[in-house]
Amino acid sequence: MYQSFDVTARPEQGPPRLAALRAELAQDGLDGFLIPRADAHQGEYVAPRDERLAWLTGFTGSAGFCAALRDVAGVFIDGRYRTQVKQQVAADYTPVPWPDVQLADWLKDQLPKGGRIAYDPWLHATSQIQSLEKQLSPHGFAFVQTDNLVDRIWQDQPAPPMQPAFAHPLEYAGTAAADKIATLAQDLRDLGQSAAVITLPDSIMWLLNIRGSDIAHNPVAHGFAILHAEGRVDLFMAKAKLDGLADHLGAQVTCHDPADFLSHVAALAKPADAKVGADLTTLPQIVADQLGQALVGSGDPCALPKARKCAAEIDGSAAAHLRDGAAVVETLAWLDAQAPGTLSEIDVVKHLEAERAKDPSLRDISFDTISGTGPNGAIMHYRVSEESNATLEDGHLLVLDSGGQYLDGTTDITRTIAIGTPPQEAREAYTRVLQGMIAMSRLIWPKGLAGRDIEAVGRMPLWLAGQDFNHGLGHGVGAFLSVHEGPQRLSRVSHVPLEEGMILSNEPGYYREGAFGIRLENLVVVSPAANQPTSDPERDMLAWRTLTFAPLDRRLIVTEMLSRDERDWLDSYHADVAAKIGPNVTKAAKVWLDAAAAPL
Repeated sequence: MYQSFDVTARPEQGPPRLAALRAELAQDGLDGFLIPRADAHQGEYVAPRDERLAWLTGFTGSAGFCAALRDVAGVFIDGRYRTQVKQQVAADYTPVPWPDVQLADWLKDQLPKGGRIAYDPWLHATSQIQSLEKQLSPHGFAFVQTDNLVDRIWQDQPAPPMQPAFAHPLEYAGTAAADKIATLAQDLRDLGQSAAVITLPDSIMWLLNIRGSDIAHNPVAHGFAILHAEGRVDLFMAKAKLDGLADHLGAQVTCHDPADFLSHVAALAKPADAKVGADLTTLPQIVADQLGQALVGSGDPCALPKARKCAAEIDGSAAAHLRDGAAVVETLAWLDAQAPGTLSEIDVVKHLEAERAKDPSLRDISFDTISGTGPNGAIMHYRVSEESNATLEDGHLLVLDSGGQYLDGTTDITRTIAIGTPPQEAREAYTRVLQGMIAMSRLIWPKGLAGRDIEAVGRMPLWLAGQDFNHGLGHGVGAFLSVHEGPQRLSRVSHVPLEEGMILSNEPGYYREGAFGIRLENLVVVSPAANQPTSDPERDMLAWRTLTFAPLDRRLIVTEMLSRDERDWLDSYHADVAAKIGPNVTKAAKVWLDAAAAPL
């Protein structure tokens, strides 16, 4: 599980690699090349072969891109990575705050008149290219499709992943793949579409009730799929991944070599009246080129059904969280018994992952464990390495963000822990973050609202103190699938209505660069409001059901800052933690838990 993370390109390696890329630009008569953190499947996570952004620049964040021009190379990063990027890229690269600065505006300022910017059409979504061309073509700039220039110069580029896929049992999936196919095929017929193209790995995994190992910590296999309105699926996946799955996939699924994908896509567009659905935000531009006028931007047909978890998926996730909570409590109890200055960040990671590994249903961790103390805790997506590994000192806070991939569910939990005696400033900030988590946990809202409509609730305690954090309040989570799952989010840019069965994170935070970080995270599932107000019985209300159970550090809570309602919620939550987790931990951890979860 834990592996020392070596940055793909160290800062000193970035400049010669950039120089080699610029030599390719000059050879092809180009003024720039776009390097996204993406693969042909447009998922959030990529295999080592597709880590082009990290290999070229050194930046290892899970989102971002580089625009490498002849005399400037911008690395575009959002608010989560503005501290991290400074540590990872050489001076030859210019960090660009995104989306504050849009790529089109930056290119207008940086490209010469009539400049030619190239891109790999497999690695850019249709909506991205449409937007850039709309903004830049009127100014005389040209977009040119090319083979990947980074691949030309990456001499030891890893091979594509070829791990075998495997069946996901019906007891965990809850709905047979044949039934999913039939339901979605009817949806296509209702829309007047003959087919839909699916490129997102987790959508294909969900539809066919299979899982894979092509991406670290995410149980997905790379491939493409075409869902036909008559109720069949063409699956384009390497034969080596599908050995032994013929009976599981059944007669409705026909398997093909991935090299045949584009020709099948082109055939879909041949009827003059063809309508083929796809999600333009994830469909590679090269696929859109094949579909032409037949392309309909109706979205990924699997996205919402996958997000709306069925009863078996919710029950499985709830069960996984109880076992996962026991591993977290064992680790917190062990950590609390160690003196400040005796442990490192890596020590904590190894202990927590060893506790999780005791569960035979664990298949992997759900992402690289974040264990950041002191200034490292202020790096939102910090990944500890042998070089950065810091000691947990008196007065530090430790941000511990982790999760597991269990056969019955995916977990993601963050706790911030006091090491020794925490400073008062950090305790006050922690209490505001806690108030934000409590406010969102208690929220009841009218059906039909999206994440953007309610996420401010979790920020208000921080806003009242003039504070905030540069990440969304929450992301969707899969069922033994990706720990980051769309389309649902608690974000000011999310317009997808929240629906019953969706699982999301509730994770406010606060980060003081160079000093400390704070984040608290529980997973919650959208549920009917149990105590719907009777004054408006015609209005359907929704609420959260909490799935995550582990104590919140009482040493960091300034109790007098909490209202009576907030104290009552916390006491009730801790009572649930003690009741649900207590029977599943060792005697020593149970003693610690009883004290940690005692009423305020």
